[in-house]
Order: sequence, then C-alpha cells, then structure tokens
Amino acid sequence: MKDHFRIEKGPLPTSGPFFIGILNITPDSFSDGGQFLTPGRALAQARKLAASGAEMFDLGAESTRPRATAVAPVEEWARLEPVVALLQEHLPGIPLSLDTRNAGVAAKGLDAGISVLNDVTGFSDPAMLELAKGSDCGLIAMRSRMKDASFRMPDYSDPSSRNPDLAHSELRDVLERLLNAGIARQRIVLDPGFGFGTTFQEDSALWHSLPKLPALLSWPQEQFCIGISRKRFLAWRNGTPELAPRDRDGLTSAAHQEAESMGYRVFRTHEMA
Repeated sequence: MKDHFRIEKGPLPTSGPFFIGILNITPDSFSDGGQFLTPGRALAQARKLAASGAEMFDLGAESTRPRATAVAPVEEWARLEPVVALLQEHLPGIPLSLDTRNAGVAAKGLDAGISVLNDVTGFSDPAMLELAKGSDCGLIAMRSRMKDASFRMPDYSDPSSRNPDLAHSELRDVLERLLNAGIARQRIVLDPGFGFGTTFQEDSALWHSLPKLPALLSWPQEQFCIGISRKRFLAWRNGTPELAPRDRDGLTSAAHQEAESMGYRVFRTHEMA
C-alpha cells in the first residue's frame, strides 16, 4: 500500500509514482482529439488507464493546444457531465480532476463531486481563485503564457529562450498567488507547464533545472506534477521532431522514469507504460 498525503479530496504519494490518466473529451486536442468525445469511449479509456495503474483521472473538455478554438462554458460542461456521472458509477474508487479554466464549469464540477481542480492558467482568473479559496478541493496550478488567442511563441533565436529563469519566476508567481489567497499548502500541486508558451530550448533548460527546482521555490518535489506526456519537446530532444504525438508514449515513459529518479512523484499521462 502506498504512503499518501492528501491534497484534500485527492490522494497523492510521498513515495512511489502516482499517475493521473488524461481523458480529453474534445474533438481537437493535440494528441487524441475526438477519440474519447463520447461518454462510452471515455469510460472505456478510463478502464484501460485504471487497469494499467492510473490512480486519478484528469478530465478536460476544452483543448489547451496553441490556437485551439475556445469552448463556451455551457458546451464544456455538456461534454463533461455525462462522463463524470459514468466514471463515478463504474469506477467510484478513483478520484477525478477537472482540467478547466472556467470558474462556472469548475463550480459545477465541484458540485458533482470532483476532487481536484487543474487550471492551466494557474488560477490567474480572480473568479477561479475565489472558487479555489472557498472550496476544500485539491489544486493543480500550471505555469502558462498562453492566456488568450493573441499569444505568439517566442523567437527561437532569442538567447533568453534557452534560459529557464523566466519560467521559474512565472511558476513562483503562481505559487505566491495561491498562498497569498490563504490557500493551505497541502492543497497545492505545481505544474511547470512544459510546452505552454515555451520553446524547445526553454523546455530543455527547464527540464535540466528540475533537480534544483524544489529548492528554488522552497516547494517539496512530491507536490509537483510533471505534465510531459506526448509533448513535442520529447520528440525534439530525441532527434525525431516530426514524430506523431501518439508515437511518443515510449519517450514519455522514459521521461517519467528520468523525473522519478530526480525525486518527482506525480505525472499526468495519456497512456500507462
């Protein structure tokens, strides 16, 4: 039996890896858009992930890839609601995380029994922050520069794109935002945000900084979530930049093992090794 601490409603490990299985209930996600859009297919994938060792599911109904089409909150929840109900009926022992940036959707998720809110914008929306503050759920907070459709990737030739200092500062800002709101430390898990407004060079520098990141932020390694699954960074560093996302699962598994050797414990993944 694993030794767990709790981000309130969601258990996470102090020893051994903890895998959060990604369920994209979207038509346009970068690696598996449309595959699990129907509740039945989402449930089948959840069963597969659980059988392979996933201990939490992260449900997202709006793609967060660059230049993705925004989804109205009413449509986002319409995609999520039947899947949440099915998972709670058929896999009741596995907690659910909700990947959303919309406070209205997050509130409906909490009412429906969601255990964790995963916000790729780091709870930068005051309404999301207020909702987090007023609840007792776990929080996964990501560093991201991709706040709206006007975002443009930085210049690869810019020397600053090879330095992780800006990403570190942005992640520190996310943490301070939550702590300054009075949110208990044990509720917070930080996601460095690989691929979210970073170049390959910056992702590489951020990856190589992982051994010192906990000390830089004064934050325990077991309260970081490494979201590297199928990211283009893995293909670039492998020398195969054109490798399709679904063909990157082996690279993902190797990266998880590498991060685990550094002391990291929590991983979001599309497929279990």
